[in-house]
Amino acid sequence: MEDLITWVIDNKEWLFSGVGLLVVAWVVRHIFKKKTYASSTQTIRSGDSSTNIQAGRDAKIVTKKMENDEEKG
Repeated sequence: MEDLITWVIDNKEWLFSGVGLLVVAWVVRHIFKKKTYASSTQTIRSGDSSTNIQAGRDAKIVTKKMENDEEKG
């Protein structure tokens, strides 16, 4: 860790110049880059009188019981 701090102090002019900042940003971006999915295209097929919900990530679905459902149960 001390070597890194010494290197940054010795090379601060180069590091924070345009080229150095670009290189550092590129390295950091590749280190913390999220994994990409194979396909970002979503498709959905549905039938008549159906309810379909599609989300790219998490989805929270809250439903309310109908009066007829409560009488049956």
